[in-house]
Amino acid sequence: MALKILVAGGFGAGKTTLVGAVSDIRPLRTEEPLSEAGRGVDDTEGVARKTASTVAMDFGRITLHAGLSLYLFGTPGQDRFWFLWDELSEGALAAVVLADTRRLEDCFAAVDYFERRRIPFVVAVNRFPGARACTVDDVSHALDLDRGTPVVLCDARDRDSGKDVLIRTVEYAGRVHTARLLDSVS
Repeated sequence: MALKILVAGGFGAGKTTLVGAVSDIRPLRTEEPLSEAGRGVDDTEGVARKTASTVAMDFGRITLHAGLSLYLFGTPGQDRFWFLWDELSEGALAAVVLADTRRLEDCFAAVDYFERRRIPFVVAVNRFPGARACTVDDVSHALDLDRGTPVVLCDARDRDSGKDVLIRTVEYAGRVHTARLLDSVS
């Protein structure tokens, strides 16, 4: 069985890094160098060392155990590429919203997108060196998440940490979809 999971979040939050860290295959990346033309459009405050950006999607695959694989689709983080999200989200079981506490407000659009479409999601706080430390409760409150929406801490560079995020996402999506199914037959 293969399940589709989106990896979304703001510009520079670590989406490409997470997909690459956990993927069993060499990930497909559509990164292009940041250009002078984008300088006035892309907000690079807090991510000044970033030199490239996803312009379509990232794709990776991870097998969690025999018979269960996840297809990971990393979304572009810049506003001008959000038109791709509708296509990428088609058939998705769930999503991971990767958060960077240096730019937490960049998560609002992703959270809103998945809430409006009723796609279960987990917020994964990518712990960047030098970023302010926040508790999961702080992040949940700051993003005004619905009660029960999981928030987890992670390091997008670390395979085991990324795997834990994906396992939590699949478990949470299973609970949400089961509850919706039970509600529909009640």
